[in-house]
Amino acid sequence: MPAITNIAAYRFTRLDDLKSLRQRLLDQCRTWGLKGTILLSTEGINLFVAGRRAEIEKLVAELHSIQGLETLAPKYSESDDQPFSRMLVRIKKEIISFGVEGIDPGTRTSPKLQARELKRWLDEGRPVTLLDTRNDYEVKLGTFRGAKVLEIDHFREFPDAVSQLPDELKQTPIVMFCTGGIRCEKAGPYMEREGFQNIFQLDGGILKYFEEVGGDHYDGECFVFDHRVGVDPALQETDSAICFVCQTPLDRDDQQDARFVPNLSCPYCHKNSDEEMAENIAQHQAAIRKYTTPLPGSQPYLNERPLNIPAEYDGTPLLDVLCGIFPHVSEDEWSEIVDRGSFRAPNGETATENQIVRAGERYRRITPGTVEPEVNADIRILYEDEAIVVLEKPAPLPMHPSGRFNRNTLQFILNAAYAPQKIQAAHRLDANTTGLVVCTRTRHFAKLLQPQFARGEVKKIYLARVQGHPAEDDFFCDAPIGMEVGPAGSRDIDEAAGQMARTNFKVVSRMEDGSSLLEVEPVTGRTNQIRLHLRTLGFPICGDATYLADGTTGETQTLSPDAPPLCLHSWRLSFRHPLTNLPIHFEAAKPDWA
Repeated sequence: MPAITNIAAYRFTRLDDLKSLRQRLLDQCRTWGLKGTILLSTEGINLFVAGRRAEIEKLVAELHSIQGLETLAPKYSESDDQPFSRMLVRIKKEIISFGVEGIDPGTRTSPKLQARELKRWLDEGRPVTLLDTRNDYEVKLGTFRGAKVLEIDHFREFPDAVSQLPDELKQTPIVMFCTGGIRCEKAGPYMEREGFQNIFQLDGGILKYFEEVGGDHYDGECFVFDHRVGVDPALQETDSAICFVCQTPLDRDDQQDARFVPNLSCPYCHKNSDEEMAENIAQHQAAIRKYTTPLPGSQPYLNERPLNIPAEYDGTPLLDVLCGIFPHVSEDEWSEIVDRGSFRAPNGETATENQIVRAGERYRRITPGTVEPEVNADIRILYEDEAIVVLEKPAPLPMHPSGRFNRNTLQFILNAAYAPQKIQAAHRLDANTTGLVVCTRTRHFAKLLQPQFARGEVKKIYLARVQGHPAEDDFFCDAPIGMEVGPAGSRDIDEAAGQMARTNFKVVSRMEDGSSLLEVEPVTGRTNQIRLHLRTLGFPICGDATYLADGTTGETQTLSPDAPPLCLHSWRLSFRHPLTNLPIHFEAAKPDWA
């Protein structure tokens, strides 16, 4: 008989005095030799715990003694070994991270559909959409036959994925499901708020379905968040594993692949030879050319942008929200935009400027026939492996959707060229800045690389051509940069309340035309830091249409491709490779102006 009993349970209910409850549960679980994780929040409890059956029952009895958890019904399964290495009890803002305000499953959630009822519907061939709310890596091991997969890396991406669903689904029956049901408790009410009128959630999720009706209409196994990795319809541990390097679930075929080396690589992150890397770069370079010829935003399309209502705007008119969040657009402009019927309320109806909004609501801005401004899409890939992609960004090219740009952005183009992978930039450059950008290829590697930028551990050297001749060969600026956004998204120096910032400069040459070429090292990474510091010192960057030489601020943030270039170039990058943790260095070619 298996030696270990596993339980999983959650309950949305009001919990108070979390600190003392945390210590009480932690002490008792350790006394009973239990291991796993219990998450506590004011909105409820979520737990995965394993141990000997008698001690597990003691924990269940203890949980039932807590007000609000009297009827908590854990799901049981068995395993030969303890799937957890330690016992954790944590206090969190949410027991399942969603990030959308105003969703309270403890008060109300979508109707639940029992497992046997769903099986009957599927046996009868009823017209129903099965919606998998789980992450991509979970779906890889199995899902319901014919289910719609959202292709998300984290549950926080669920709202954006829902916004891409076709409107016709709003009238049809949808049965959403996840591992144990907890994500659907929040996903269901959210979809109802977005106008989906016939939403059901599979009660108890896939695991409860397996327990009650087995594997009918389901292909594969179910990913679980412990050392077992996957369980089959009999709720028995499978042979699936997880790659130590990239955290990708691996089925039996993956583990038999020659590229699978325990603790080193798998078929999804196997280190390519130089020849293979060159072939991959050529393939992705060709894909970039394909998706940018013509530019993806050059053909008219229906552009939908989400607007999530922050808590501080609860109970205010929509026009006040727009003016508050986007102060660089005048009230008259926003009033005209709203009057054109450009905004949709959560129920799908056209919103008015005086409509009272609620925190956590999601409005949509609809712009039919959108054609985006021209950009320079001459992206050059310099290096790629299983973890990162390093490229030279041209200019002008915005990195992320914002303002007038959605499809004509580096993010949109890379995601199209590398699909189904979602490439993430580990840092950012302004739309008009050229040079090195390093991206990660999985969420796992992003978590290892992005903090290096946040902690200031990445060595960055830029080239800048500026107006004037500095008196010193080496100098710096440490003027603090304010958070207020001005015209074209600009910042200003704020000696009183600004963020600490420092930029080091070294003169490379002084030109006869009165300009100078500098090597620039930003020690901190504030928005527009280099440009603002140089203008403050009296040496504005040549071609900068925002931070002007006379001390004023221009209103152009993204230049046109035929405008004189902004002479700022990300030249060198040094960081620790997220796979090997060894130092790695890159240098881009110098632009003509340098």
